[in-house]
Amino acid sequence: MSQAYLIQQVSLVNEGEIQVTDVLIVGERIQKIGSIPAQAHYQLIDGHGKYLLPGVIDGQVHFRDPGLTHKADLTSESKAAIAGGVTSFIEMPNTRPNTLTLELWADKYQLAAQKSLANYGFLLGITADNLDEVIQWDTSKHLAITDDGLYFTGKGNILADQPAMLEKLFAAHKGLIAIHSEKEEIIEKNEELFREQYGENVPIECHPLIRSEQACYEATERAIGLAEKHGARLHILHLSTAKETDLFRNDIPLADKNITTEVSVHHLWFTDQDYARLGTLIKWNPAIKTQKDKDGLLAALLDDRIDLITTDHAPHTLEEKQKPYFQSMSGAPLVQHSLNCLLEFYAQGKISLEKIVEKMCHNPAILYRIKQRGYIREGYFADLTLVDLNSEWTVSKENILYKCGWSPLEGTTFHSQVLKTWVNGHLAYADGVFHEEVKGKALEVQSN
Repeated sequence: MSQAYLIQQVSLVNEGEIQVTDVLIVGERIQKIGSIPAQAHYQLIDGHGKYLLPGVIDGQVHFRDPGLTHKADLTSESKAAIAGGVTSFIEMPNTRPNTLTLELWADKYQLAAQKSLANYGFLLGITADNLDEVIQWDTSKHLAITDDGLYFTGKGNILADQPAMLEKLFAAHKGLIAIHSEKEEIIEKNEELFREQYGENVPIECHPLIRSEQACYEATERAIGLAEKHGARLHILHLSTAKETDLFRNDIPLADKNITTEVSVHHLWFTDQDYARLGTLIKWNPAIKTQKDKDGLLAALLDDRIDLITTDHAPHTLEEKQKPYFQSMSGAPLVQHSLNCLLEFYAQGKISLEKIVEKMCHNPAILYRIKQRGYIREGYFADLTLVDLNSEWTVSKENILYKCGWSPLEGTTFHSQVLKTWVNGHLAYADGVFHEEVKGKALEVQSN
């Protein structure tokens, strides 16, 4: 007999509503939602006063496996994910080797099947070197193709900097194309200016002036114009400026949009005022910018110009982060704490629980056309997280699960806590204990 869990009298947050109800999980699926009598073989979960959310789908992570596993790997980071209520992730191609062939793409799925506790999807990388090949491939079963992170391994790999290449790709490829949107020409000129002033010891506070609003806006405006010209599906990753938000629509449903975007948690949580305290620990590309940008991004998230929330989870060792400005690696770990950050905004009255679920669970499933996930529906996979909105705890070295062992949120006190996480009906995490005997599954793309 399949394992069965009956979650009783829980506040279910789903599809714009909150209702107190029971949820029955049998095997991998949600079997019933409603008033459900207990049976002897059900494992009962008391949901009184707790909230049940669909498992978070994080649409942008860097789990470093294979090739960079001194920082992170699929086991360590998927454990951190499920402890934070994230049941599925979509990983970028800048592992080693870069995921630029169908063979390497398939290899990552095989690796994750052995190691990941969460469900997984991997994006195929696109550069000038494999553009002609990718255009010829059948990528209908792919979540998306992307250039994200590939600029670290070769100049000219940011698609937003290559209008001729973008034109060719947009004209030929009708799947989702997700891009990192900054103009390297502007960034390089800014670097020269600050080097003239400071030499190699540029203060970290200059980071958002180097990777500036102008560098982001001009790249995004051009990419959108080219995508619209060809009717292409374009997704702008990790939006970081308020000015860019005006380039996006909120007058049609997400399913009908060809041009979409996201905001990463750190651009909602930090501002340029935090560089003085945290230094290069919060060096990300694109850069964390001003309070005005932070406020503008939240406003655009709430009014649906921004479609989803991601983390851009990008762990590095402390040694790699704590180098001088130009040598310090960009990125930081966040996947364990992203839902907590948004629940903190809820506690502060900045966002509703329904909107959090829409942006972190429903919308990633819509955008990436993920089959039978992202919602709490009968017949769907039981990817669920149970949270207590009145459970205070503080992020510390002792409770950080990232392989790199640190977080820019150390010392932060949260007032909500993830209690349990189910992945495909398997109770993978319960009250601080992991059950690792069952691994996650590959995310499947809906047929058109």
